[in-house]
Parts: sequence; C-alpha cells; structure tokens
Amino acid sequence: MISKDKVSVLFVCLGNICRSPSAHGVFQTLVERQGLSDRISVDSAGTAAYHIGKAPDPRSIAAAKSRGYDLTRLRARQVSADDFNEYDYILAMDNENLANLKTLKTDGYRGKLGLFLDYAQSIESEVPDPYYGGDAGFNHVLDLVENASTGLLMSIQRDHRL
Repeated sequence: MISKDKVSVLFVCLGNICRSPSAHGVFQTLVERQGLSDRISVDSAGTAAYHIGKAPDPRSIAAAKSRGYDLTRLRARQVSADDFNEYDYILAMDNENLANLKTLKTDGYRGKLGLFLDYAQSIESEVPDPYYGGDAGFNHVLDLVENASTGLLMSIQRDHRL
C-alpha cells in the first residue's frame, strides 16, 4: 500500500544500470540535501531482467562520481506489479519503458505514472540510453536527470506540502 507518511518515487529504465540508477542517485542526493529523507523514499528498477543484482554501469558510476553522486551501493532489480502498491510516483526514462509499465499497472493504482522528463525544463521528452555510446552520453543523462530531479522535488513539495 502507498505510504501516507512518506512520498515514494521509483525511477524505471530498461536494465536498471544506466539511466534509472543515475536518476535514483541524483534525486536521493537532492532529497538528502533538502533534509527530506524522512519524508521521501527513492528507488529504481528496470523493466527487463538483464542485470538483476548487478551494480550500475561503471561509466554511470564514474560520471555520477564526477558530480558528487554515489551510485556504488545501488543494485539492479526488475520492476514488478507489486511496485504499483508501493510507489506514489513511477517515472519512466522513455516511452518504451512507460508502455511496458502500463501493461504491469494494477487497476487500483492511484499514483503518478509517467515520463521523468515531464518534470524537466527541457525540449527532450525522453532520457536517451547511453549504454552503446561514449562518455558524453552518460554526462548528457546526468544533465537531464539533474534538471528533472529539481522539477520533481518542487512538484512533490508543492503537492504534498513538504
């Protein structure tokens, strides 16, 4: 059941080793810096089971570390239908993963299911998958994630009066 005491956020990409753990780490750090860890919980998952139990991609870890974010404790997991009972916000990195989430969504889900970049001041609507590219892609992901994280936190604070 969705907690009334804590706002819960789940970031979702395909394998849960690049985009969603980056969003997880950035947003968690922002929440901590705002002193809201007791009011907001953060997690990440993937729609596919490719990397369950694995750490984020080393390139994601390095790019995040260069900006002061620690992703080393995160481990990949696959999203499940039960997540719709646990999370107030389930935010996909792209339209394909959003479509996959919609097939898992339970009928009674009353949280917010959508694209993470809906909270960004950006002309891009999807966080591109950097997996098959170079380091610049991982830094671009962080640019987008930092922007959207700020917007998401402002929205949560406004909507939940935090």
